[in-house]
Amino acid sequence: MTGELSVSVANGIASLEFYHPKGNSLPSDLLSKLAESISRLGNDNEVKVIVLRSKGNGAFCAGASFDELLAIDSHESANTFFKGFGHLISAIKNCPKFVIARVHGKAVGGGVGIIAACDYAIGSKAASIKLSELSIGFGPFVIAPAVIRKIGISAFSTLTIDTKNWKNSDWAERKGLFNEVVDGDSELDDQVNTLADQLASYSAEAMKEIKAMLWEGFENIETTFEKRAKLSGSLSQSEVTQAILTKFKQGS
Repeated sequence: MTGELSVSVANGIASLEFYHPKGNSLPSDLLSKLAESISRLGNDNEVKVIVLRSKGNGAFCAGASFDELLAIDSHESANTFFKGFGHLISAIKNCPKFVIARVHGKAVGGGVGIIAACDYAIGSKAASIKLSELSIGFGPFVIAPAVIRKIGISAFSTLTIDTKNWKNSDWAERKGLFNEVVDGDSELDDQVNTLADQLASYSAEAMKEIKAMLWEGFENIETTFEKRAKLSGSLSQSEVTQAILTKFKQGS
């Protein structure tokens, strides 16, 4: 159950669609494939813009694989696990092409981090977001720099502390995570396609420089990811977190 990733390129627009049967969660293998694909497409002269989407009409992304989290049994494996979303966010940040997120449903944890890392996010009315890490015993440490960059520390603290309540698409748009919100999936596709077509006709060099400007001040974000992954890994092995995870294992 490693999931699937499909990549297609047409008229200067690359489309990446990921899928996993468990809420479009992203196990480590699929995270790596996404990061590698974005890096490769960033170096493809035929590609002008990238659209990131997930398959189906359920969740956009349930975040990291909970099965992998339950299987962690050492600080080393924990560190590797928590680095995954950092690597993907770095790939999006370092890609010289604009990445558009098409968000059709719920996004949890790392899924919120992906949306924040993208250069433009369009969500449907049905989309909603939540950060639930604190309820498990750690926090959204790795994705924090990308999310704070988009929505600010106040909105991020709200998401981090209120782990139970979903924030709807209107909230996400007001706080700056979503650049636009449309009514349904059909309208979502139309708006994403319209924007992608426009960007594909623009100067690739100008878009590259604009993207670099928008990420100014985050040149050392990879170092932060490394530190935060270690922190998350350490907390995941604490007695509190292990007790919570044991309850999940016993209930599964």
